[in-house]
Amino acid sequence: MKKLIDAPSEVLAGALQGVAAAHPELAVDFAGRVVARATPKPGKVALISGGGSGHEPLHSGFVGPGMLDAACAGEVFTSPTPDQMLAAAQAVSTGAGALFIVKNYTGDVLNFEMAAELAEAEGIAVKTVLVADDVAVEDSTWTAGRRGVGTTVFVEKIAGGAAEEGADLDAVHAVATRVAANGRSMGVALTSATLPSVGTPSFDLPDDEIEMGVGIHGEPGRTRAPLVPASEIAETLVSAILADHDFTGAPVIAMLSGLGGTPLIELYLMYGAVASLLEQRGVTVARVLVGDYITSLDMAGCSLTLLRADDEMLRLWDAPVSTAALRWGV
Repeated sequence: MKKLIDAPSEVLAGALQGVAAAHPELAVDFAGRVVARATPKPGKVALISGGGSGHEPLHSGFVGPGMLDAACAGEVFTSPTPDQMLAAAQAVSTGAGALFIVKNYTGDVLNFEMAAELAEAEGIAVKTVLVADDVAVEDSTWTAGRRGVGTTVFVEKIAGGAAEEGADLDAVHAVATRVAANGRSMGVALTSATLPSVGTPSFDLPDDEIEMGVGIHGEPGRTRAPLVPASEIAETLVSAILADHDFTGAPVIAMLSGLGGTPLIELYLMYGAVASLLEQRGVTVARVLVGDYITSLDMAGCSLTLLRADDEMLRLWDAPVSTAALRWGV
């Protein structure tokens, strides 16, 4: 294993030190492992998310005006604790309540549920939106039901836009729920990821094979298949997503995210193939992200996420945002 680390047990602590040094506009609670806006906005619904580390920039890279107010960081591929989530809610709630944005993984779901109960006992109104958008499999190693993946970014941005302009908790929850219901994702791995604490790949994948529908923790996908050209991989991803939800007749927001170990030139090549396929099938793409937005350590591969949007979603997507990983309109 070759990684830029000091010791496997210190990866998260060291990364949080780096976040604090690079982003003075953020407040980092090193003991609680929470990254938050340094100055919470009074009277604003607080958006809180989190999960295991190793998926950066999700979630800490999306903390800031127009997106999250706080992100809880678990150890690599390990859910944060209810205490972390409660601490985040206490740090950034200013009287308008809090929205928990939760990816559908058993540990995340259970811990955020417990944190919501604890927060409400302290007088913080909490609503939760669950993201379960991965079309690859219905149940997996770490989930009951579909896994929560790329649509999480769309929920954080669009709900964040609503909260930033002053929408109340019910309205923010409503638009977040609508986004979660209309997003679909699927990924493909060319290589496995290597956890620093383990030092070896989390699964074996021969050079001439791919894992179609892989999970962001290396969970098995829909099928193990021979390596084929990028255009054929794009066809499989697009076909699977379009078969699961209607994306015609409405503007679509698309995200082609690397999984951590794929160069940007390959991601743009993949998106070019995806864009051609979507056009052929009558899908109108209105907004696009290409880059690393939800990753799996050093895994080579990519994931495709499509959101069937509406006018309000597009307006809130375009609203100003200022975070480490997304920034426009400011």
